Amino acid sequence: MPARAGADAHGKFAVPSIKRRLICMVYESLLLAGVAFLSGLLFLVATGPNPGGWTRHAFQIYLFLVIGLYFVVSWRHRGQTLAMKTWKLRLVGANGARITLRQAMMRYVCAWPCLLLGGIGILYAPFDRQRQFLHDRLAGTRVVNSEG
Repeated sequence: MPARAGADAHGKFAVPSIKRRLICMVYESLLLAGVAFLSGLLFLVATGPNPGGWTRHAFQIYLFLVIGLYFVVSWRHRGQTLAMKTWKLRLVGANGARITLRQAMMRYVCAWPCLLLGGIGILYAPFDRQRQFLHDRLAGTRVVNSEG
């Protein structure tokens, strides 16, 4: 079985293909558009329709925190967001255990520069021995196939 779709060195977890994780990320972005729209609407109703000055910065921080809350709570609760559940992927710690709150927050924070700097975190995956993205390596997490 190829390394990218087979069991890891410990033989416990099957590693999903990079292509499957990228497709999951596209689906995740569609779901996040809805989360951002609804939370943004709530913010704008509370503050006014034209954020400017400090309100604009507060809005950006608010969206960063709301999206972070979505990911961290999802990863900590079952190891999956809705998109990951749909694509039968799960986030675990490097040892295969449920991730800690610190790991979830670290993964979220590290994912931003890894994705925004030309996708360097994704381009790293083909060179990683377990085909993990850079933000997973930095946070001590990994994406595996879920049992169901």
